[in-house]
Amino acid sequence: MGSLYKDEQDDWITVCLKYLLFVFNFLFWDRSPDILRCIFPFQMGGGVVMGVGIWTLVDKGEYLSLLASSTFAVSAYILIVAGGLVMVTGFLGCCAVIREQRSCLSTYFSCLLLIFIIELVAGVLAYVYYQALSEELKQHLSKTMTENYAQPGKESITRSVDRLQQDFKCCGSNNSFDWVHSVYIRSSAAEKRLVPDSCCKTITPQCGKRDHPSNIYKVEGGCITKLEQFLADHLLIIGAVGIGVACLQICGMVFTCCLHRRIKLDPY
Repeated sequence: MGSLYKDEQDDWITVCLKYLLFVFNFLFWDRSPDILRCIFPFQMGGGVVMGVGIWTLVDKGEYLSLLASSTFAVSAYILIVAGGLVMVTGFLGCCAVIREQRSCLSTYFSCLLLIFIIELVAGVLAYVYYQALSEELKQHLSKTMTENYAQPGKESITRSVDRLQQDFKCCGSNNSFDWVHSVYIRSSAAEKRLVPDSCCKTITPQCGKRDHPSNIYKVEGGCITKLEQFLADHLLIIGAVGIGVACLQICGMVFTCCLHRRIKLDPY
């Protein structure tokens, strides 16, 4: 029985599959111990996936309060979870290959399948939301800015709108005249401002009283165009990372299945 296992272990197909699975887990070799070679690069790969999700939420994440749905944030959170799972699964995959245990390989395959589904969902969500983004902003952003800006209990929206107009150098959802319909501008709290002070090119107290192009931003398409482009760029990255890494997981699952079939006996 021992010689049978030795023959199987030396089989060149099994050896090739083991190294292919190692390459899938860490992509390069160095002179450090086997277990460290497995962990570090896979953590780096998972860190990249997680980093994309965190970057998406942190980079002007305040704008999320201006969106009607939470799909954008959900896609980013899914990537963060997937990145964490990738980092943990890399350790399991290396252990499975080193120990040549079919039970470990089965567990590793299940983890890869779970990550594949999670990343695929993130990619599909990002793509679907990308298609509906323009219509949502047209229907929701204008209403949010005119009805909720500077209103009690809507402080987060007020901050988001102010930052949006300053960051993207725009004024109003479509143009500066949208503020004519604003609840805030029509109230006494506006102190006869025509637009919020955040529309001004150089913010000074009550600078919104003068809506001349030399004083406020007159951007074609308003803030909707700017925000739509910003979110669309992020969604494309989320979709590409999610679907791209999910496709790579297929390679890992194929290698795992092949190696699982080649290992007939459990050495432990």
